Amino acid sequence: MARRGEERRRRTIAVAVSLGAHLLIPLAFLSAQPEPAFKTYEEPPLAVTLLAPPPPIPPPTPPPGPPLDDEAAPAPPAPPKPTPSRPALRVRPAPPSPTVPPLVAQVTETPAPVALVTLGDAELAGARTVGAGSGDGSGTGAGGGGQPCDMVRRLQAALRRDPEVRGAVARANVATGRAILVWDGDWLRSPGQEGKGLAGVRQAIVMEVAFAPEHCRDDPVQGLVLLSLGDHPGAGRVVLGGGAWRWTDLLGARRRGG
Repeated sequence: MARRGEERRRRTIAVAVSLGAHLLIPLAFLSAQPEPAFKTYEEPPLAVTLLAPPPPIPPPTPPPGPPLDDEAAPAPPAPPKPTPSRPALRVRPAPPSPTVPPLVAQVTETPAPVALVTLGDAELAGARTVGAGSGDGSGTGAGGGGQPCDMVRRLQAALRRDPEVRGAVARANVATGRAILVWDGDWLRSPGQEGKGLAGVRQAIVMEVAFAPEHCRDDPVQGLVLLSLGDHPGAGRVVLGGGAWRWTDLLGARRRGG
């Protein structure tokens, strides 16, 4: 029994030694491998910057040298040949037609500015007014069967009835406060008016005189006649006359001073 156990131990040891020897052979072979001849290295990336090329250098200016010979110098250009001028054509003006009269330029003259003619209280001291007497433009008149004829009252009432007349006189009178002379033998032109006489005043007076009785129209008048458009202070006033005249003179132009 003891022998068998001893042999078994020997076999186990021999097997273990044999296995260890076999394992040492590949380890020795691996440890004996040479290092590879080439190794791989990873280089860091390179930064590349693009630059514009420098401008080209101009060629050097050659120094001034001696003048070129006649053969080498370029020949100057030949002067251009003068072009012969053509004689100017003489144009004869056409004779004017005997049937067409020449046109004459008309120069339009600018009318002179018109000033408003006004009278103050001192100039109106002797003027005739409504009810100032007979035979002086406001009287009774001699014809027509002795019927009363007060032309001053008739004209003043006609002007007061017309609102356009009152407005025109008030607008013209607002700046002066004086009486406006509209007729002195001829109707006077007022500023801003196309015709003679203040707007509406001439028409109202002419219409009243034209439809008045004949014996009233023929009454003689001496001096100025004052027509008031209101009884309140500052009311517009209109003046007619100058010298000796008749009511019929208001219907047409009469020469001044006649």
